[in-house]
Amino acid sequence: MKVVGMLMVSALLALASSFATAYDPSPLQDFCVGINDADSAVVVNGKLCKNPSFATPDDFSYSGLNVPGNTSTQLRAHVNLITADLMPGLNTLGVSLARIDFEPNGGLNPPHYHPRASEVLLVLEGTLYAGFVTSNPDHRLFSKVLKPGDLFVFPFGLVHFQMNVGKTPAVAIAALTSQNPGVNTVANAIFGANWPINPEVLTTAFHLDKKLVEDLQSQEWVNPS
Repeated sequence: MKVVGMLMVSALLALASSFATAYDPSPLQDFCVGINDADSAVVVNGKLCKNPSFATPDDFSYSGLNVPGNTSTQLRAHVNLITADLMPGLNTLGVSLARIDFEPNGGLNPPHYHPRASEVLLVLEGTLYAGFVTSNPDHRLFSKVLKPGDLFVFPFGLVHFQMNVGKTPAVAIAALTSQNPGVNTVANAIFGANWPINPEVLTTAFHLDKKLVEDLQSQEWVNPS
């Protein structure tokens, strides 16, 4: 089962990388290991490049994605996103990877979008309800209940979500078509903005009572990470 899971993850990464060049700039060299030393590097795709002669296998590897994340949070989910900041060899390659852990019965990766990436989700364990909503004017919901081995794609920049609807923990792997996909969680951006958005704006936009808006703005809005 572990071998099958690894093969599926490999296929997921291959699928994501095939679309990567549509978003992140294509590299003009074999690799560009990210480094913080400005005296011995050149900036490419937002990161400094280590001298290729000094690159090591460790620059292209990461250990620990097998470790479950801490889901003792408000949303009862945890996202461990591996970008070029944690795995320097990803720099300029246009891909990143995340492990998402969900507690049973409602663990949630809430509605959010990635401003710089599409996403392919692979369910490894559990049962997830996942979906995305199209842009104006239709706002069509595309959703499905996913089981282990199932894939679901979230198009570039569209609001999407995942929730564990099963009675056991769930685990998923997400491949994204950017080394730095970014994430904007909808509720956090709207009700947890710093500084707060004028309540009158949200009262009108969401057809809500002003007191309810102010109550929502006073709450702590956390990310699933």
